[in-house]
Amino acid sequence: MASVCFYFQVHQPYRLRRYSVFDTEHNYFDDYKNSEICRKVATKCYLPANQCILDMIRVHEGRFRCSYSLTGVVLDQFAAYCPEVLDSFRRLNDTGCVEFLAETYYHSLAFLYSRAEFEEQVRLQQQKIFELFGKKSTVFRNTELIYNNAVSAAAHQMGFKAVIAEGADHILGYRSPSFIYQAPGLPIRLLLKNYRLSDDIAFRFGNQSWSEWPLTAEKFAGWVNQVNGNGYVVNLFMDYETFGEHQWTETGIFDFLYHMPGAVMAINPENNFKTPSEVVDAYPTDGEFDCPHLISWADTERDLSAWLGNAMQSNALQEAYALEAAVKAKKDPELLHDWRRVLTSDHYYYMCTKYFADGDVHKYFNPYESPYDSYINFMNVLDNIASRAK
Repeated sequence: MASVCFYFQVHQPYRLRRYSVFDTEHNYFDDYKNSEICRKVATKCYLPANQCILDMIRVHEGRFRCSYSLTGVVLDQFAAYCPEVLDSFRRLNDTGCVEFLAETYYHSLAFLYSRAEFEEQVRLQQQKIFELFGKKSTVFRNTELIYNNAVSAAAHQMGFKAVIAEGADHILGYRSPSFIYQAPGLPIRLLLKNYRLSDDIAFRFGNQSWSEWPLTAEKFAGWVNQVNGNGYVVNLFMDYETFGEHQWTETGIFDFLYHMPGAVMAINPENNFKTPSEVVDAYPTDGEFDCPHLISWADTERDLSAWLGNAMQSNALQEAYALEAAVKAKKDPELLHDWRRVLTSDHYYYMCTKYFADGDVHKYFNPYESPYDSYINFMNVLDNIASRAK
């Protein structure tokens, strides 16, 4: 038996408008661009993907199951710009076949800089999920799957029973991400991403120069079935924008998604689909996943260099979190919300210089001409927020 565990990350940041050093207005965010992108991705991805998932659940009579991690900022944008997306998530929730995970409301790096802010953001996101869907999450995923042993300790303290993390080879060694692991010294379970099979869908699916192109549902089902006898679960974790946005409809990505569950269950009737909480309830642990150093799901390095790889990023993050005490002391909800929205990890990702010249994923949805423009614009905004906090 192989269980397939799908987890989709759903997130859009509030992008900043062009903000000069001479600006004094407190409207930092590009409402036009944010609404335009949200509606565009809703049309290309969120609405058709949700309908596809709903159809799959109905066709397979509830045997197809999956999970979502919805940031608070994307839920806020859905409410403001395209409420029909929220309605479609409510329909999925009504099936009883969908699980919602916990994470930071503002998709921030708060765990690295402020444990108090981190816990507050998780609590806020959980309140929003309960308000919209009436569900309480039992599984946690940190922003960009940033993880080490301390993340599990924090998640355990907050009452979660499992954490989702990257199946990094340099931590796993010879072991497989197809087993369930345990954090050292803690009764909390770990589900590790099978990055090879996940990336076959998320990054390689439409690449016609890939040796396995075209990827059919039957071929992928065969790869999934190879886990039988060497593991319990295939954790397929990816951005939801994979469907229709990163991989355009013309690639056949929706057709693949729709037919894949049937192919997985046809190749072996014992194969099934489970949500993360169902996986950790169904299978035993297979040892500890000891991860003293921070990892993530970003780039080939699986480290934090996408957000902390240069002096601009480090300075911007340090300066942003240095304002926490002053901002919170003001007890101004609007100021607090503005400050938290600039904590969103995307702002620092835009400053990444790793591969910028190659036009790779670091440029996707990046509103700036260069990482340096991003840094200057961000610091202008942050300086105004600091003046308000004073």
